[in-house]
Amino acid sequence: MSVVKKLSIRGIRSFGPDTDQIIEFYMPLTMIVGSNGCGKTTIIECLRYATTGILPPNSRNGQTFVHDPKMSNTTEVKAQIKLRLQRGVDMPIVVVRSLQLTQKKTTMQFKALDGVLKYGNNDGGNTSSTGVKCTDLDKQLPTLMRVSRAILESVIFCHQEESSWPLQEGAVLKKKFDDIFESARYTKALDVIKATRVELANKVKDYKGELAALTAHSEAADALQV
Repeated sequence: MSVVKKLSIRGIRSFGPDTDQIIEFYMPLTMIVGSNGCGKTTIIECLRYATTGILPPNSRNGQTFVHDPKMSNTTEVKAQIKLRLQRGVDMPIVVVRSLQLTQKKTTMQFKALDGVLKYGNNDGGNTSSTGVKCTDLDKQLPTLMRVSRAILESVIFCHQEESSWPLQEGAVLKKKFDDIFESARYTKALDVIKATRVELANKVKDYKGELAALTAHSEAADALQV
C-alpha cells in the first residue's frame, strides 16, 4: 500500500511562483478546510496531476493551471509540484513535476517539462534520482503506487467538476467502470486462457494418437518376438 506523506506546490493557480507551500498529510485522516478560493481544490488537482499527469478540466490545456505571469509582472512562470509517497515500510518515493507558462505577444504557451523520480530509504541513505519523460512518468507512478490510473483519476483524486460521472449515460459509464475494474485486461486474459486450453487439448489429442500408434507397434513387435 502507498501513503501520501507530503505535497509541495509552487506556481500553481493562486500559489505564488517564488515560494514552496508545503502540505503534510497525517494518518489515518487529513481534512483540508478553508474559505472559498483558498486553494482546497488546487491541492486535489496537484495530487491528481502528480500521480497521473492529468490536467484539471477547463484549464485550457494547462494555461490556467499554472500561475498567471501577469500576476507576477513577468513573462514566464516555472511551476513545480513535489509529492512524497511512502510505499511499504522503508521505501519513500518523491515525484517532481515541473511546468512552464510563457506569455507571448498574443497567446500563452504551456509546457510540461520532464519530471524526476527519487528513491530512497527512511534514514536518508542510498538515495537515487532519475529524470523521466512526462509520458513515462504517467505510466510509472500508478505502478509504483500499486493503484490503477483510472482509480487515481476517477475515485481517489476525482475532481469536483467530474464527480458526477456515475450519472453519465450508459456507454460512457460502462467504459468508466471497465477502466476502473480493468475489465479489458480480464477479458484479454480470459481469451488467452481459452486459446491456451484449446491448444493444449489439441496437443493431448495428438499425443494420444501417437501413443496409440506406438502401443500398437510395440505389441506387434512383442508378438513377433514370441
